[in-house]
Amino acid sequence: MNDPTVRFNAALHHLGVIMDGNGRWAQQRGLPRSAGHQAGVQALKRLVSFAGEYNIRIITAFAFSTENWHRPSSEVNFLMRLLAETIAKEIDELAEKGVHLRFIGRLHELPKDLIRTLDGAMARTAANDQLVLNVALNYGGRAEIVDAVRKIADLVQRGQLALDDIGEELVARQMTTEGLPDPDLIIRTGGEHRLSNFLLWQSAYAELWVTSTYWPDFDRRELVRALMAYQVRKRRFGRIHEI
Repeated sequence: MNDPTVRFNAALHHLGVIMDGNGRWAQQRGLPRSAGHQAGVQALKRLVSFAGEYNIRIITAFAFSTENWHRPSSEVNFLMRLLAETIAKEIDELAEKGVHLRFIGRLHELPKDLIRTLDGAMARTAANDQLVLNVALNYGGRAEIVDAVRKIADLVQRGQLALDDIGEELVARQMTTEGLPDPDLIIRTGGEHRLSNFLLWQSAYAELWVTSTYWPDFDRRELVRALMAYQVRKRRFGRIHEI
């Protein structure tokens, strides 16, 4: 199961990851929650390094939700600093590896200094095509749908769009993942069996795989377990396969 040469028959282009359990990981070790978040960054770095070996071309990682602002301000401030520091530290390696770094969510609500850092990282890696890494930041699935509805309503109000023109394809084009395929598989660590407001529109037919392993401990073995489970799933998309 640890063999990096393992290959899978089922096509998996887009992997979504709900990175849960950083705080509990730290608590078990008598460490501050900040240590768990730092370890979580390393887990994401490992996942990015594995992606090419398993033909994963897109990763969307849930880093900070619209609801996470309700956490203690000290933790929120630490997460914002950690994100900026991580980008500064890792951007050269990501660029060299051909990673196209994108951030999705209500980015305009973030601190201005951080927005400049995000914009610079996205511009620096925009031409890369080995892996798309979407980091969902100040992101919520419901908020994303609300924002899409507002865009469409504005077009209708301006007379640029008729009601009969509104369909699933149009709505999909208003999402922050515009131009990317929907996720094939969503992995959730930490043992909780819910989406927690992650990619609600895009995950309509995604396969779900949950592990009790906390995110900082997510490694190649866990990824292979998820991929092996995925490849035996029957993805019917509401249809009936012929026998």
